[in-house]
Amino acid sequence: MRKESALPPHHGPRLKGSDWKGPRLGAHMSIAGGVDKAFLRGEEVGCDAMQIFTKNNNQWRAAPLTEREIRAYKTNRQRTGIDPILAHDSYLINLASPDKDLHRKSLEALRIEVARAAVLEIPYLIIHPGAHLESGEAEGITRVVEALDTVLEDPQASPVMICLETTAGQGSSLGYRFEHLAAIRGGVTRRERIGICVDTCHIFAAGYEIRDQRAYEDTMRQLNGVVGLDHVTCIHLNDSQRDLGSRVDRHAHIGRGQIGLEGFRLLINDPRLQHIPMILETPKGEDPVAADRRNLAVLRSLVGGS
Repeated sequence: MRKESALPPHHGPRLKGSDWKGPRLGAHMSIAGGVDKAFLRGEEVGCDAMQIFTKNNNQWRAAPLTEREIRAYKTNRQRTGIDPILAHDSYLINLASPDKDLHRKSLEALRIEVARAAVLEIPYLIIHPGAHLESGEAEGITRVVEALDTVLEDPQASPVMICLETTAGQGSSLGYRFEHLAAIRGGVTRRERIGICVDTCHIFAAGYEIRDQRAYEDTMRQLNGVVGLDHVTCIHLNDSQRDLGSRVDRHAHIGRGQIGLEGFRLLINDPRLQHIPMILETPKGEDPVAADRRNLAVLRSLVGGS
């Protein structure tokens, strides 16, 4: 069996005895005006960690990052101390598509995303597994595995880890069962380059209960048994507008949806997850700064709570 390489350095524990105050929390920040501007927004709302797009997420291509942009990005990153940074890929990408043209464009777009993350020294690139478009889950999973193998085939490729995100299971989306993610990761040749991103809204909508201690532990046992908690590299913190098992992906503010505060209290205080960056993707509304500040404050208020 292939021996897997060590995880990126950001995955290490950050306990400091009694000084530990919970996991590194952050939010998805806009890159409007340049990737470097995301740090100013993240600092304003109080991010420890942060997620960004490295390009316009509704376009296939983007102009290469300039030396000035890269320099400004690294300067702001160092000044603010926000770390780690995670990237999310374009919503246009669908590696599971049976449409040859869309699959080809998705493959090329993912190459670009990985390259941009590498230039910006971003350790994790989060992707949705994709939708099989009624061609069948097994065929869709096979196409995702083949696409990832193609992107990762160069042994000298960048160290960026591609993280498969759990989904709510809308339409023909893959990833709403932990088994989908395990099958994809297990099928990829360079699986040490594949991590897992758990989205609380998505798993809840997919039918995984986390609202009380017993249910939460059962879901964690399933996640560990099927995927392995040691492969979870990031967590998206979102409440859900829709109820358990709805298979509808609608994010809500922390504590104001169907999950409620207890599920997040259990997760935030889980010692098995303390080293994993946790990122908000909650609604921004008319005042994004106030929305993110409120949600981060609510999460931090749960640290250490019984």
